[in-house]
Amino acid sequence: MTMDEFRQLDLKNLPDLPLGPQIASLVVMILAILGLAYYFVFADLQDQIERQQAKEVQLKASYLDKKRQVANLAALQQQLKEIESSFSALLKQLPTKAEMPTLLTEINQAGVGRGLLFELFRPGSETKAAQIATLPIQIRLSGSYGELATFVNDVAQLSRIVTIGDITLSPNGSDRLQLQATAKTYRALEAGEQTAKAGKP
Repeated sequence: MTMDEFRQLDLKNLPDLPLGPQIASLVVMILAILGLAYYFVFADLQDQIERQQAKEVQLKASYLDKKRQVANLAALQQQLKEIESSFSALLKQLPTKAEMPTLLTEINQAGVGRGLLFELFRPGSETKAAQIATLPIQIRLSGSYGELATFVNDVAQLSRIVTIGDITLSPNGSDRLQLQATAKTYRALEAGEQTAKAGKP
C-alpha cells in the first residue's frame, strides 16, 4: 500500500481491505495513540518523576543531618543543662531593680573611700536585652595612679558585676591623673519587664 493509497483510505471500507492493509492501518493507529498518550500523559509523568527524584535527594540529606543531630542529642541536652545552670548562677550575681541604687552608692563609695575626687558620676539610660538590662555610668575622677588603680580593683571586687571600659587617663596637676571611663552594671529583668518586652513588636 502506497502513501497516497493510505491517505485516501476510508475507515468505513477498512473491513473490506485485504489483511495486510488492515494490519498496517491498525499498527499506524496504535502508534498514533501511543504517541499522543506519551505526549499528554507520560511526558508530564516524567517531569513529576524527575522532580520527585530531586526531592528524594534533599530528603535523604535532611534525614542524614537529623540522624546526626539525634545521635548527639544526649550530649547536646547535657550541654544545654550546663549552660542554663551557669546562666542562672550569673543571673543571681546581678542586682534587682530595687538593689540598683545601692549598687550605684557602692561604686561611688569605692572612689570616695580611696580619697578620689569625683568630677562626674552620671548614670545613663538602661538598654534592655532578652533577660538583662545594662546601665552605663559616665564617670570622671582624679587621683594618683595608685588610688585610681585601687579604685578599679575595688569595683571589680564588688559583689555585683560591674565593668569599666572606654578608659582615658590624662594628667591633672603635678602628681594626679584624671580617669574618664564608662562603668557598666547589669541587672536581671523582672518577670513583668520580660513579658512587656516580649509583647513589643
